[in-house]
Amino acid sequence: MGSPPVIDGAFARWLAARAGQALIDLRSEMGFADAGALRSAGDKVSHDLIRTELAKWRPDDAVLSEEDEGSRLAWAAEVNAEAVSRLTADRVWIIDPLDGTREFSEEGRSDWAVHVALWSRTAPTPHGLIAGAVGLPAQQRVLGTDYPPAYPPATVEAAAPGGRTIRLAASRSRPPVFLTDLAEDVGAHLVPMGSAGAKIAAVVTGEVDAYIHAGGQYEWDSAAPVAVATATGLHASRIDGSALRYNEADPRLPDLLVCRQDLASRLLAALQRHSG
Repeated sequence: MGSPPVIDGAFARWLAARAGQALIDLRSEMGFADAGALRSAGDKVSHDLIRTELAKWRPDDAVLSEEDEGSRLAWAAEVNAEAVSRLTADRVWIIDPLDGTREFSEEGRSDWAVHVALWSRTAPTPHGLIAGAVGLPAQQRVLGTDYPPAYPPATVEAAAPGGRTIRLAASRSRPPVFLTDLAEDVGAHLVPMGSAGAKIAAVVTGEVDAYIHAGGQYEWDSAAPVAVATATGLHASRIDGSALRYNEADPRLPDLLVCRQDLASRLLAALQRHSG
């Protein structure tokens, strides 16, 4: 694919595409007979590729990757030296080399992703994300902040008189326990999907109207998708309405809401009623 572009957003897109192609090739090479082996190999192949390219092209930047040893630990110098570097750095790449390993290991599934995001200390937004790309290799597309998608067309359709049906992306394996009640409250239809990246990408493209998660995540699960979503003009916040923040000492970021701007107040009010 030649040399990577200079601009960070384009570089994130290039990197997500490179890793995505490596994962597609790995799927073809290994097949699906041993799902566990395929998942492990996928995590390693993508992580190693992204780490190598970042070391080559962005050597002065810090990195937070899901596959780094100790990545889930809250910062403590004696146990997590990598965190010392990222917490004092001006720029940090937050990556999930393979979001949705379960879906990746299942033949025919395309709802898995590669996340590449860049956080900057001087960013003008609370989340601090200045570039990002979500690779959807099995869908043959990459969504990025360098060319953010147009604001998604409305998919909300008339239901009962005075009501509307909202398409709400939900985890196919770990949906928040309150989500069914919330969906009934706001007149939403749950749409099961795989990885967080695939679900937020579906909001970005207008395939669904919102995604709510409250079952526990880390920064790498949402950084790149949130970067793209907010560049597109969508709402993204914690489920209590507070700002999402990245490159924190504790990388846990357990909940979020990504949705159309016109649905944000309605969904946040419903979350206040049901998520407590």
